[in-house]
Amino acid sequence: MRNLKYIILLGIAFAEFSCQKKFLSQVPNDKLTIDQVFQRKDLSEEYLAHVYSYIPVDVAYPLYDPWEGLSDEADIIFNRPGSNDYATYQMNLGEWSATSNYYNYWPSYYNAIRSASYFMAHIGENKQILALANGADLIKQYTAEARFCRAFYYFCLLKQYGPVILLPENPVAVDAQTDDPLLSLPRSPYDSCVDYIANQLDMAAEELPLNSSNQSELDYGRATKAACMAVKSRLLLYAASPQFNGNKDYAGFQNQDGTPLIDQQYDLNKWKRAADAAKAVIDLGLFSLYKENDAQGQFSPYLSCRDAMLKPWNNEWIFADNVPNAKSEIGLTPRSGGGYAADAPPQGMVDAFEMANGQRPITGYQSDGTPIVNPASGYSETGFTTFQAPGDPEARETYNMYVNREPRFYVDITYNNAIWINTTSSHGIITCHFNYSGESGAKGSFNYPASGYLWRKNVSPDSDPSVSKYVKRPYVMFRYAEILLNYVEALNEYDPGNSDINKYLNMIRERAGVPQYGTGPNALPVPGSQTAMRDAIHHERQVELCFEDKRYFDTRRWKIADQTDGGPFYGMDIDQDPPQFYKRKAFETRVFLKNYYLFPIPQSELDRDENLVQNPGW
Repeated sequence: MRNLKYIILLGIAFAEFSCQKKFLSQVPNDKLTIDQVFQRKDLSEEYLAHVYSYIPVDVAYPLYDPWEGLSDEADIIFNRPGSNDYATYQMNLGEWSATSNYYNYWPSYYNAIRSASYFMAHIGENKQILALANGADLIKQYTAEARFCRAFYYFCLLKQYGPVILLPENPVAVDAQTDDPLLSLPRSPYDSCVDYIANQLDMAAEELPLNSSNQSELDYGRATKAACMAVKSRLLLYAASPQFNGNKDYAGFQNQDGTPLIDQQYDLNKWKRAADAAKAVIDLGLFSLYKENDAQGQFSPYLSCRDAMLKPWNNEWIFADNVPNAKSEIGLTPRSGGGYAADAPPQGMVDAFEMANGQRPITGYQSDGTPIVNPASGYSETGFTTFQAPGDPEARETYNMYVNREPRFYVDITYNNAIWINTTSSHGIITCHFNYSGESGAKGSFNYPASGYLWRKNVSPDSDPSVSKYVKRPYVMFRYAEILLNYVEALNEYDPGNSDINKYLNMIRERAGVPQYGTGPNALPVPGSQTAMRDAIHHERQVELCFEDKRYFDTRRWKIADQTDGGPFYGMDIDQDPPQFYKRKAFETRVFLKNYYLFPIPQSELDRDENLVQNPGW
């Protein structure tokens, strides 16, 4: 620690960035002392770019992050014992502990938090910046950007580990002794963490541009007031949810001095606070759900839902990682298209999508996994139909399970005998076969989807992994659809029956091209109780936000993960060829224990900090 001033710029090696000349893509080209960094404008800006570099874009790399593979909406096929990159396989079987060190983001985020704090403490010393006509304003903006990043990293820790350690505003002195109490702090109560993060976001918002539209294109991806408000919306929604709002399962969860870490009193006002935060984003009037017309000039729900993710910085985007990268598409691509065919939605996720008439096809399951079919939906698991899916250039024989589903189904799911999304590659039109002998089947390869499906959301139709062609683009992390769903969920808990609930929920459904509740063509009955509306909102969130790293945290904050994430996981029978392939079969039996609701604090961190307590059950 005494040599901190003389290590490489920033104290940590910079992450690799794109070579494009954008703010978030800057890299250092020399070894400098930390004092020199804050004497020059360009070096201080590089330091700030490094602070941003810790922002996770997890779902853009689903092979390497846990949130999809540990949720009930995806399975990552790779079984690589001892590899932290593919640990979801072992974790889903219950094979992990506090010493496994799987997806240990604790030290990384705290490094990021310290870097942000150090920047905030010293950026005001930069005389080159202060000498500029707008220098004082730049100092305020840069400080606010670092404050936003720091708050965001605390939130990342909070949702993975629960209550965290809130570090002092000023960085710990470089010559601090090992017995310094600032190096051995206890965790702060969860609600205190939430209040601190929300306050920091509010402070940052005051000094930031309103939205990306108020920035130059080169600055897209930097913090804005709208981004602060979006993060706050998600933060307060999570805090209001059953996992952390009066959860009696955490009654004994406390620090060594007896300080409770989870308040045992349910607080309805937390839902109001969450509703107000989401409504504040809506009331900005800056965002709307992305909509797109087809070649004939007609509104296309399919193109709208697909391209909401693919069209950079459209009117739905609030905050995105702006360092272009799309190479993760290789895991979502069939083998005949040059991919790994590795990221598989289980049958339960496939079943969640509605039929074109707005009815859910499956209403539940028997104990052996047999689905309970909704007769009003028109759904069938027998026979085949010649069917042309939205976006496909031609019709083909399709198993009836996949016929006449809602547009989002065809945006998000690749099923057997489907046409691959890229129809213009050197391979021409590719037909996806996930059956045993198929081009992406289990025969002769360890790259295959265990459920008989791939997800295709956020895959560009112009990418072609077979020739290493990827349409590089930013990855959206906060979009308007989530804000609407945050709002209606919180409002339904705080003020059930409020007309805004149905109004904004129907906005999502109208863009998705499915019948709305109580209005529009083929209207469905409005859910008649708070419980029924809660179910409708949860279901809409599962479908609209699938494969965006939301489901893992939703099932935990709703306290249903022990129901959704354990037991048999079903798909098609990948050990067979058609017609036997089209039979439901369990491909994995997952283990979910109560302690899995939170990640364990790494044992190495407990060894360093004598006042740090472990999460319950670990």
